[in-house]
Parts: sequence; structure tokens; C-alpha cells
Amino acid sequence: MELLAYQSLFSDIKQKIQRSQIKAAVAVNSEMILLYWEIGKSIAEKQSQEGWSAGVIPQLSKDLQKDLPGTKGFSERNLGRMLAFYREYPEASILPQLVAKLPWGHNILLIEKIKEKELRFWYAEQCIANNWSRDILDTQIKTNLFGRIGNSVNNFEETLPAPLSDLANQTLKDPYIFDFLTLDAQHRERDIEKQLIQHITQFLLELGKGFAFIGNQYHLKVAESDYYLDLLFFHTRLKCYVVIELKNTRFIPEYAGKLNFYLSAVDSLVKDVADNPTIGILLCKDKSNIEVEFALRDINKPMGVSELKLVENLPDNLKSSLPTIEEIEVEFDKMKK
Repeated sequence: MELLAYQSLFSDIKQKIQRSQIKAAVAVNSEMILLYWEIGKSIAEKQSQEGWSAGVIPQLSKDLQKDLPGTKGFSERNLGRMLAFYREYPEASILPQLVAKLPWGHNILLIEKIKEKELRFWYAEQCIANNWSRDILDTQIKTNLFGRIGNSVNNFEETLPAPLSDLANQTLKDPYIFDFLTLDAQHRERDIEKQLIQHITQFLLELGKGFAFIGNQYHLKVAESDYYLDLLFFHTRLKCYVVIELKNTRFIPEYAGKLNFYLSAVDSLVKDVADNPTIGILLCKDKSNIEVEFALRDINKPMGVSELKLVENLPDNLKSSLPTIEEIEVEFDKMKK
């Protein structure tokens, strides 16, 4: 038996099994979502017809669990969610289109967190497209992803052809929220960079789909001088390199000029002929949109400017009271002694 032929057969069968398993899982999920919707519909109709109060749900839950021992999903709380689910989507026709593709926990989170249906559907679409877990979906809602996407000040329309300019614009956010970093009040740009690399998974999640990390302090030699890019990525959907520069200060126009130089260098020294023009992202502590617009007006390389936010959810009076990593280590050493 030829090894290569066998490996090809094995790989083909394995892929078929995996595709079938995925299809089966999707089908099972859709069937379960439809079942929960129908249960919610039945409860709602009986409440309307018989004038029953919400008190029917605890009794129904008790009887179902008694007659169907070992069957999960019919707690009092979950039956109440099924009723709420039906009331949110009283028309069954909407279920196969979008909602039925999401796990039950995702659907409940969307209903409980977002009241506007159009906004809810937007997050549902993003969830399916990016394969978000429930925790990631919760984070994206809490950090207002919808309001941040496509909100950076940039010059993409002037420097990139359509539809690449539109795609690039939807790729950037403003602000970027790095609340997973632990930094003291005297942190420097290199401290931010270092921790972003240490938390590369969360960093890539915040950047969004398509970013592939190439390196930090990426070395470029131009003439006889050495230059170092803070962060270099390749974007698989935009088909281009992305240079990210970190500034722990308010935006000043000089930053745009320096980033423009870096983009020219990457285009000449790193970019392949088949790649799209390199894009720059400048992340700064604060900015004036008018100043950024003026600074980018005559720049011929595509770049955008966004703010970065650290420890976004903590009140100001608590931020300064948080111990640094070094302080925690010192106290821990004292405890060991």
C-alpha cells in the first residue's frame, strides 16, 4: 500500500467526517432553537387564552423535569427565557435567517443586552462571521464595537482605490480599548508595546479579524540609518502590511510625517509586488479630529489615527490606587519570607 495514496485517502475521509460533524452540530442547534421558540409560543398562547400569570412557569418546569428526568434545559429560568425569546421574535420566518444559527446562550445574551433589533442583528452577524464565543460577544457589546468600527480619522478615500478604501475604513476602530493591560500611571510607550505582545491573543481580538502578527520593533535599514517599527502586521483580507505606531501622548502632526516615512520604507523594502499598499495606524492617548484631518490632508500614504484607552472601566479614583506588578511582586516576596 503506497503511503502517499493512503494519506490522501485518510485526509479526504477525515475532512468529510469533520464537515458532516459541523453540519450536524449546526442542524442540532437550529432544531433546538426552533424547539425553544415553539415552547415559548405555546406558553404565551396559553397565558393569553387562559389568563394565566407567570406562575405557570415554575409548575411547568417542575413537571417537565419530573417526567423527563435527565433532560436539561427546562429550568424555571430557561423557560422564562424561551417565553421572552418568542416575544422578541413572534414571527417564525426570522429564525432560519439569522437567529437559529447562533447558540442559545448567544441569543439570550443579545436579547438581554441589546434592545434595538437592528443593532442586535448586526452583532449576531458579526458573531457568525467571526466565530465569537459567548464571552467574546459579551466583551464586544460592553466595549461598543458597533460605535467604534469605521470611526477613525483617516485618508483612505484619497489614497486607496474602492472598494479597498471602504474595507480598510471598516477595519479600523476608534478608540481601541486595551483594558486587559496592567500599567501604572508612569507607563511609557514601550511598556504598552511590551504588554500588548504579552497579551497577543486579546490584542489580536481587539484589532479584529484578519490581522497576522509579524513582529515588534521590526528593524528597517534605510541608507545607513536604522529604524524600528513598533508593531508590524499583515492583514489577510486587505492583502497588505499594517504598521502600528504607539504614542502615549496627544496627537501632533509630526507623528503623521514619521509614519508616512515608515510606510514608504515598508513598501520599498518589505512589500511584495502583489501586495496592496501598506497601511499605517497611529494609536495615541488623545487627539483633535481637526488637527488629524489637516495633518493627513496631503499625506500620500494610507493611514488612520485612533485613540487608545487603558483600564477603561475603572473610575479615575481607583486607577491610581491599583498596585503595579512590581509592587505585587514585592509584597508576595515579603509573604514568602
